[in-house]
Amino acid sequence: MFSFLQRLFPAVVLAPVLDYPFARSDVAMLQTLAGAVPQIDRQTWDDLLLDQYTDRLTQGTSIFGQQELHRRLCSSQAGDAAIERPLLLMADAPLAASLQRACHGLRQADTEVAATLYGAKLAPAPWWHAWLWLVPLALLLAIAAVWVVGWPALFGVLAVCVALMTIQSHYYEVSKQWESRLDSLRHLLKAHAALARLDIPATAHFKDSHAQVKKIMRGIERSLLRYLPMVDTVVAEYGDWLLLKNITRYFRTRQLVAAQRDFLRDSFSQVAALEADLALARHLIEAPVFCRASVVGPREMQLQDMVHPLLPAAVPLSLTLDRRGAFVSGQNGIGKSTLLRTLGINLVCARAFGFCHAQAARVPLLPLYSSMQSEDSLAGGESLYLAELRRARELLALADSGAPALFIIDEIFRGTNHLESISAAAAVLHTLAAHHLVIVSSHNLVLAPLLEDCLAPWCVQRDATGVLWLAPGVLQATNGIALLAERGFGRSIEDKAGRVFDWLSSHMAQPTDCSGVLEEGGRHEMQNVLT
Repeated sequence: MFSFLQRLFPAVVLAPVLDYPFARSDVAMLQTLAGAVPQIDRQTWDDLLLDQYTDRLTQGTSIFGQQELHRRLCSSQAGDAAIERPLLLMADAPLAASLQRACHGLRQADTEVAATLYGAKLAPAPWWHAWLWLVPLALLLAIAAVWVVGWPALFGVLAVCVALMTIQSHYYEVSKQWESRLDSLRHLLKAHAALARLDIPATAHFKDSHAQVKKIMRGIERSLLRYLPMVDTVVAEYGDWLLLKNITRYFRTRQLVAAQRDFLRDSFSQVAALEADLALARHLIEAPVFCRASVVGPREMQLQDMVHPLLPAAVPLSLTLDRRGAFVSGQNGIGKSTLLRTLGINLVCARAFGFCHAQAARVPLLPLYSSMQSEDSLAGGESLYLAELRRARELLALADSGAPALFIIDEIFRGTNHLESISAAAAVLHTLAAHHLVIVSSHNLVLAPLLEDCLAPWCVQRDATGVLWLAPGVLQATNGIALLAERGFGRSIEDKAGRVFDWLSSHMAQPTDCSGVLEEGGRHEMQNVLT
């Protein structure tokens, strides 16, 4: 019926694609209800800016493909096998174009249906729904009785109208929301049918179920009158209110969807996976560099010339790890945090999609957890240090789960004094690195020799031409004080800070009590340095 209407009234039937803006919770619904155990938690997702990455990845993709891509990012461990179909689509532009046209209508869906297909079972219709046709019939008989009996029959008309209004008030909004879900299912089935009509090997598995798709579509399709101009606002509304057609349709189609839910899930899975692979193919065509990710053991890693996919003209960096994690140092503002995010997003892409944004990649497929954005929380009454302690406790709990994992940590324990920060950081990092791969950046350079048995030292630096690169070793020349002058603090502040730094480097004054008062000689010496 729909194909006939499409040819007869193309201007009415074909709605423009608007790419409805879905909430993050809608996009995550498939993973929430049907995904495997997550390989990444919420803070890691935010730390690695994966919302921004998926926004770019899913441009021109419907809610079905968006949900599938989100599921893969969260929980898939497909490895390099996941990149096979995107590579095929990249190599065969006519094939990709045919599949894209078949899936084009999916973008008209404005309601997610994963909750309907993967959530709790649909409740059965009430026993009385089969007798709803008696209510409109009773209304007609009551109206006819007014002509025969006179005004006393108006009480019968009033009673039937109350019954109609009671049913509509209870089910009207529910039926409207259900109609939106049916509309999304209709777009899903239309795409399934379009793929089945393509005479190509890539869609052969869709042909076996073509007859069942047509049967379900006939069951959920609206009346022919619904597609005629002005019918929606005139005849349809009166038909719904007076004849209870919307409520009858609601119960009938819910029973149909409940009976066909297993098939609809399978259709959802196949169509969403294909659309997700089309999105990945488009993404890789536009990517400046990518490679297949080879899988290695949990204590190995080699990424050659990796870049961040969200940064234009990103500087490529390389990192190789063998049996040890990494302690990354570098001057302020040189890009250590960006390096960690680049590493993290490439490891997630390797696990979920089978590729990295790099020239070559040999990486482990591990759950990944990070600590990069701990902050004070005024609303939650949580200081920076308490937030860091909470996250460190979460990471230790994840590490105790037994399965190998990878931890990326940026500037651990910034919220307390220098000595306590080093002590706590050394204890936590050494415990994590005992059984897991840990990559950490820190300005506390004394951590490097403390953790050298489990973390190899690496330094982000610039070569003679100003190009960034990762070199073995620890930062030698810091720039925190030099930045004072660059940022307009003045020569006087810079000189004082330099004198204090030189003195502390020689003496490393230690507090003698909780008030932090220095020994008498040391206190006078410090005052002389400042003056």
